[in-house]
Amino acid sequence: MGKLPANGLQKMLKCIKKDGRVVVPPMVGYDSGVHYLGDKYLVVSTDPCTGVPHEWFGWLLINYAASDVALSGAKPQFCTITLLGPRPTNPKVFQDLMKQTCNAADELDIAIIRGHTGMYDSLNDLLGVCTVYGIVEPNQLITSGGAKPGDLIMCTKPLGHETITNYSIAHKKEAQKLFGFKKQSDLSESVTLQSCVKEALQLAKIRGVDAMHDATEGGFVSALNELAEASNVGLKVTWENLPIPAEVLLLQSHFELSDEQVLAMSSTGTIIAAIKPEAKKKVTETLEKLGLKPAYIGEFTENKNKILIKKSGTTTFPDHAEDPYTMLLTATF
Repeated sequence: MGKLPANGLQKMLKCIKKDGRVVVPPMVGYDSGVHYLGDKYLVVSTDPCTGVPHEWFGWLLINYAASDVALSGAKPQFCTITLLGPRPTNPKVFQDLMKQTCNAADELDIAIIRGHTGMYDSLNDLLGVCTVYGIVEPNQLITSGGAKPGDLIMCTKPLGHETITNYSIAHKKEAQKLFGFKKQSDLSESVTLQSCVKEALQLAKIRGVDAMHDATEGGFVSALNELAEASNVGLKVTWENLPIPAEVLLLQSHFELSDEQVLAMSSTGTIIAAIKPEAKKKVTETLEKLGLKPAYIGEFTENKNKILIKKSGTTTFPDHAEDPYTMLLTATF
């Protein structure tokens, strides 16, 4: 996968000067940065998009960054777009991608205010970068650092859904053999679950939602470790409570993946949240109205230990993500 390891990223960020205008500077585990805008906060997130199904490129480009902004409690409002390709790239390709991008921005009522398009000899594939902006009242800001001991750990969607969806698109025939024709077809049409904008904005309105994080690259392993580190808490997760689709287990068996790799399976669009127990009912009702079935998989603890509980015994929750996404998507048959 593409992200730098946390220790390498921390070393790189050391050169950034502290600035009193910045509320949330670049930090490991935080989905967005935040700075003052008068008496309000401006939430900013930027994400790349490459190596995704061409027909979903523009939609994903918008929703990756928009999801991060929404997780902070801010409605995504404005964005900038960069579209790059190898030389030569047919102008029609850029036009198609931009049409997709505009449609996705319109769906979320995001205004595109600037961008850049170009072709470069150093590139071998299409690359998009989107930066999204949203405004939030200071008392409504949510970050990865807000989890409290005793908070329930909630996830909004199944573990690894992004991976099995994109596998079904990239390896249609193999997915049909493993999952069946109907399930492969259903999964290949469920790309929109890789956005969490709508549910994040609804959850942000609920008193008792203390922290949220998207389980993107590195899946539940990265998201939970980053929430725990940012909030200075520990965690306990129960394996049997994890919403693991049958298709993830089929991939695990077929590719001989470890349980640690399953936990780290890329799950973009799945929110991992810290929820006060008294907010559980409201959170569940809110998500069910959106067609989602939340799973409560554990709790954050005052003890800084990170525990994984299985029927076979208790072990340490993985501290390093071995995400199998790239291996699965680039597999040859």
